[in-house]
Amino acid sequence: MNRLKFFRSEHSRRYPINILLGLMVALVIADGVISNYIIAHGFAREGNPLLQNWVNKEGFLVIKAAGALLAALALWDIYKRNPRLSFISTTCFVVVYSLIVGWNLAIFFFNQF
Repeated sequence: MNRLKFFRSEHSRRYPINILLGLMVALVIADGVISNYIIAHGFAREGNPLLQNWVNKEGFLVIKAAGALLAALALWDIYKRNPRLSFISTTCFVVVYSLIVGWNLAIFFFNQF
């Protein structure tokens, strides 16, 4: 029997997915906040055609946050049945949203100076 496996609890095995899901939600919300700012100041436009009409309106950040939370709940539910699929999918979403937030920050900083 693997000693490390023996000492790992159920909670410790889920810990990385909790961090990834929280990071994914935070990145989606950061994308919404930064996008709202750079679009409001005319530095860029929304690339998602489904959200173009919602940008700079009151419900934009609520929609982004609700969508991120719904996605996190779906990935958590998938994790219970297929941990590897959920972990890989969540990792991919974190990488993609990290790139999107990085792109938005680059647009923000290049237009500030």
